[in-house]
Amino acid sequence: MDRPLEGVRALDCGIYHAGPGGLAILGDLGAEVIKIEQPEVGDPMRRLWRVGGVPLHIAGDRSLFFEGANRNKKSVTVDLKTEKGNEILHRLVAQSDVFLTNMRPKALDRLKMTYSLLREINPKLIYASVSAFGPKGPEKDRGGFDYLGQARSGFMYSMGEADSPPEVCQFGIIDQATAIMVSQHILTALYVRERTGKGQKIDASILGSAMSLLYFNVLIAQLTGGEVPRHRRKTEQAMRNYYQCKDDLWIMMTLTPPARYWRSFCLALEHPELEKDPRFDTDDRRWENAEELVSVLDAVFLTRTRDVWLQAFGEYDLLCCGVQTVNDLDKDPQVMENGYLVDFDHPTLGQVKIPGYTAHFSENSAGTTSASPDLGEHTDEVLTEIGGYTEREIAVLRQEGVI
Repeated sequence: MDRPLEGVRALDCGIYHAGPGGLAILGDLGAEVIKIEQPEVGDPMRRLWRVGGVPLHIAGDRSLFFEGANRNKKSVTVDLKTEKGNEILHRLVAQSDVFLTNMRPKALDRLKMTYSLLREINPKLIYASVSAFGPKGPEKDRGGFDYLGQARSGFMYSMGEADSPPEVCQFGIIDQATAIMVSQHILTALYVRERTGKGQKIDASILGSAMSLLYFNVLIAQLTGGEVPRHRRKTEQAMRNYYQCKDDLWIMMTLTPPARYWRSFCLALEHPELEKDPRFDTDDRRWENAEELVSVLDAVFLTRTRDVWLQAFGEYDLLCCGVQTVNDLDKDPQVMENGYLVDFDHPTLGQVKIPGYTAHFSENSAGTTSASPDLGEHTDEVLTEIGGYTEREIAVLRQEGVI
C-alpha cells in the first residue's frame, strides 16, 4: 500500500528528540527525511549512553534514544559553519517541503538558517522551529529538556498521591509529546499549502506541548481558580480507582457515572448486599463515604486473582483493565493484534519488537521502515540526487572537510 506522505521531503537540522522526533513520525508516514549533521561529530545524542539510571547503549555502539528519534532518516554530513556547507544546505532547501530545527536564534543567524533567509530560497517551505519555552517572552532564547517541561507546566504536580512531593515521569514523555505536536503542526501547514500555495513558519515548544497534555487541568484551574486535586487512592471515588488483587497484580476501573454501574458492579463482586447498603446506595453517599468504600473494596479484591476479576467484570461489561508494566505489552493480545508493537529487523540487534504506528489507514500503510542511519551514510546519495553535485565535486568537498 502507498504511504500517506510519499513525495514529501523534510530536512532535519535539529538535535536530541524534541523536534527531530516529529520528523521521525513523518518518516513513519512515508516522507523522505534527511538529517543534516556535523562531520565526524553528528547529533550529540548518537553518544548518549545513559540518562540518569536509564541505560541507552545498544549493540553496534548505538544509542537507543538516537534510534527512536531518527528512525526512517537519511544522514548527510555538512559543516554548516563553512560557506560551501551553507551552499549545500540552501540547495537542499530549494528541493524540500519541510525544514525543522530546534537550534536557538543566535545559532540560526550564525549558520544562515533563519526563516527569513530560507523562505527567499523556497517560498513554499514549511519551516518548523522548536524551542524550550516558546518563541516569545523573556525566556524565548533559553534552552531546555523534557524534565523542565514537566516542571514548568504543572505536570509534576498532576501525578502521584496528594501528599507526595512533585513526581517526574520517565522517559522522555514531554519530548515525545513535542514530537507529536510538531508533526501535527507540520501536517496542518502542508495542508494549508495545498489549498493556498503558501509556505509558512510554525513554532512549537516543550512547555506548550506539556501544557497541551494538561489541557483539562489547566482549563479547570483557569476557570475555577483551583488546582485539580492529585489522586489519593484511599479517599478517591471508589469506582474510579485501582485495587490490588490476590496475586499482587492491580486492576484499574473507570465506572462513571457510578449510578449506572453500581448494581452490576455489586453483582460482579458477588456482594449484592452492597447495592442497598445505606452507606453506599447513592452517588452522594458513595462519595461521602469514599474512604470506607475503598477499604471495603480493598478487602474484596484481595480474595481473587486479577484475571478472575477481569473475567467477572467482562461478563457485566464493566470498564476495567489490568495495570501493566511496559514489559507486559508484548504479551497483551490487544496490543499485538492492533500493531501497537511490531516486529522489526534491526541492523545490529536482529529481530526485535518496536512501537508501531498507532493509527490505521484503510488505503495507506504507515510505520518504521528503517533504523537510524550511520553518520553520513547518505551524503553522496543526497548530494548527487537532490543537490545536483557531481562525483568530482563531492570528492573535493570531502577533501576540504565540508562534508
